[in-house]
Amino acid sequence: MSGFTAFWSYALAAALYAGLVIWELRRGIRIGRGHRMLLAALSLTASWAWLTAVEPLSVLAAYAETARNLVWVGVLYRLAEEASDEVRQRGVQPVYAAVAGVLGLQLMVDALPLVIDTADATGSQTLMSTAIVLRMTAAAGSLVLVHNLYGQAAPASRASIRLAMLALALMWAYDLNLYTVAYFDISAARWLFDWRGLAVALTAPLFALGGARGEGWHIRLSRAATFQSLSLLAICAYFATMTVLATALRGSGVDWTRDVAVAAMALLTVAAIVLLPSARARGWAKVKLSKHLFEHRYDYRTEWLRFTETLGAWGPEAAPLGERVIKAFADMLDAPGGILITLEEGASFEPAAEWHWPGAAQPGSDASREAAAAFWRSVAGEGRIVDFEARRGGWDGARDAQLAIPAALLSEPNAWAGIPLIHEERLIALVILAAPDYNRALDWEDYDLLRTAGRQAASTLAEAHGQQALVNAQRFEDFNRRFAFILHDIKNLVSQLSLVSRNAERHADNPEFRADMVETLKSSVGKMNELLLRIAPKGEQRDLHPLPIELRALLTAAIAAHHHRHPVTMLGDTGAWVVADPAALDQAFGHLLHNAIDASPPDTPVTVRVSRTHDRVAIAIADQGPGMDADFVRNRLFQPFASTKQGGFGVGAFEAKSLVAAMNGRLTVESRPGHGSRFVITLPASEKIPT
Repeated sequence: MSGFTAFWSYALAAALYAGLVIWELRRGIRIGRGHRMLLAALSLTASWAWLTAVEPLSVLAAYAETARNLVWVGVLYRLAEEASDEVRQRGVQPVYAAVAGVLGLQLMVDALPLVIDTADATGSQTLMSTAIVLRMTAAAGSLVLVHNLYGQAAPASRASIRLAMLALALMWAYDLNLYTVAYFDISAARWLFDWRGLAVALTAPLFALGGARGEGWHIRLSRAATFQSLSLLAICAYFATMTVLATALRGSGVDWTRDVAVAAMALLTVAAIVLLPSARARGWAKVKLSKHLFEHRYDYRTEWLRFTETLGAWGPEAAPLGERVIKAFADMLDAPGGILITLEEGASFEPAAEWHWPGAAQPGSDASREAAAAFWRSVAGEGRIVDFEARRGGWDGARDAQLAIPAALLSEPNAWAGIPLIHEERLIALVILAAPDYNRALDWEDYDLLRTAGRQAASTLAEAHGQQALVNAQRFEDFNRRFAFILHDIKNLVSQLSLVSRNAERHADNPEFRADMVETLKSSVGKMNELLLRIAPKGEQRDLHPLPIELRALLTAAIAAHHHRHPVTMLGDTGAWVVADPAALDQAFGHLLHNAIDASPPDTPVTVRVSRTHDRVAIAIADQGPGMDADFVRNRLFQPFASTKQGGFGVGAFEAKSLVAAMNGRLTVESRPGHGSRFVITLPASEKIPT
């Protein structure tokens, strides 16, 4: 009966794997190196199964089994190598080499009966024990490789290899158990050997279903390979347990293999009774196993570098910050898109940005003011990730039961996860991500990573908002500054026009006064038009156009505008020519002359003196006022809004210096308290006087 069972179980495996080979060839997939290795592995598995069915203990069957395992290991290595050009499994390559070395040594051991005499019972037993240990080691190493490859595959790409990895794991796990039992008790392993063909036959449908999902097995590794030790630890624990049991029960006459199997089934039954009905127990077990045994889902270094790089993108091609924030979170969870919702008046949902969002343009816009306000308070108080899928009943939603999610927002089918952006304990926005294609429940690792990244994104958004507020403040400051300059000029114009208005009552009949008044009015209108241009929203200082001008006419006109309110004396070479912008020089000279008049006693004239060196012309404006101390001259005189006059704007000297510097000139000052002040404008002299 035993031989009958073994034959038909292995024959069934051979038929199914041969059918797999034919099916793969008929699918018409482009033949590549990886596909050829897969066909070779399937073919060798079919050949091994048939040879074992015909002659179970032959050297040829043993060779076929070793070759089968070697090619399947090659398939695993090819999958890992082709996963990415940049991601290499350097940490696990020694394990591939070690498993291949064990299989190579197995080929040598299998060939020994052909070259040595195995009639001696001791020698035969030693050779058999060595072969069994090598096969145990090869099966254990192969299981480690399967676990390592599947564990390092990115979550989105695991679906394409899940069934194939399960098939290989079942095949090698059965081999490991078979050879472990055979090492301790060869007779107890007989029934495992007979049913081995059926176990392998059951893996064939898994390969077929896995291959039918696409054009082949293609994965993307989640990180550059660090060796995962969980499977190795589990296998070592298995060996240790079996060794202890075999040592303790050997010679006791107890059928320990059956007792161990019964005990294992009892433990599994108890675990199922405890875990299956209780969602809390399932969740607890899942979190503890994932957190303390399995490798983390995320490569935190890679995720953080990518997250900060996405947030920090800049330049004309960079997307707006809101879109970059959404994309940074979407890349973490492989989400197809998302939307950024900001807090508006504490009780509404206003989309601030979106990135490939497939849902409604304004999710939750139908929510009442009270419901929206309660939701914002709940999220801000809890500070937790919002799992919309869990609340809809897709997963265990107990965790988010306390969050007051409005029905209008919960009904958005594309909302999957909500990440609150909290800065300095204040909720500033909420990122809602759409569900990925491989929809899954969020776990503790997702929550920890998203919560930490949310703090970073909130800090970036807050900094951007602060910078924007600073830019706006600077714009207002620039406007106020320009307005202060203009107000200063208007004050001077009003002073001139007021003087003209007062004198007009007494000298209206004087033709010379009327002519002077007309000139003053024309000059004032021109200056007012220029002020209107400068106060415009995009108004700037007009471009200066230095050209040769004679000082006499410009200085005489400026002095004439003030001679009715204070005496001014002009001395020196007033016929000198300078290179300057007429309007700018008139404005700068007017500021300084006006300040000198304001600082002078009523009966003390202001002196304007012109002097020339070989290439420079100096215009000195001197008064006999109270003067200024050295500290004020050095630190405050040429700063805006600093003035020694009661009610002064403090912008005249600052603007005069800026205008003179723009004409390639220089403005200096000499002053002492009680001895007046002397301002000197130095400008380039004109080499040629126009005719």
